[in-house]
Amino acid sequence: MPGVTYFKPAGIPMRMLDEICLSVEEAEAIRLKDLEDLDQEQCAERMNISRPTFQRVLGSARKKVADVLLNGKAIRIEGGNFEMATIHYRCQDGHEWDVPLERAQAEAPQPCLICGETAVTIVQPAAVWRGRGGQGRWHGGGCNR
Repeated sequence: MPGVTYFKPAGIPMRMLDEICLSVEEAEAIRLKDLEDLDQEQCAERMNISRPTFQRVLGSARKKVADVLLNGKAIRIEGGNFEMATIHYRCQDGHEWDVPLERAQAEAPQPCLICGETAVTIVQPAAVWRGRGGQGRWHGGGCNR
């Protein structure tokens, strides 16, 4: 999930702004294509969707961002259809937890947050959390406006 999920033009009170909702998968499409500079095939593969579906998601996202920038609207990032891969860990004392796959790949397993045990094993190599617009573990609900 992005660290910041709401943007608005400076100097305009929120009550006067129209708001556009950018789904999590639309934000991810922009990140992969425009920030990571991957080709569409690589982006689609990373998002576990077809290339034509990726193109539709990216097109929708870019249209929304253009509307926000050119028409002075606010943008909220939330909801949508997406998956977040995780690694499931267990310490020797039996405590279990999940770590997002990207973070798990970037750093060594941390000690157990509950007991501090450093002997940690992977229980499941990659579980997937799925979201679909409503409430979920990894995202909020869809935009109301």
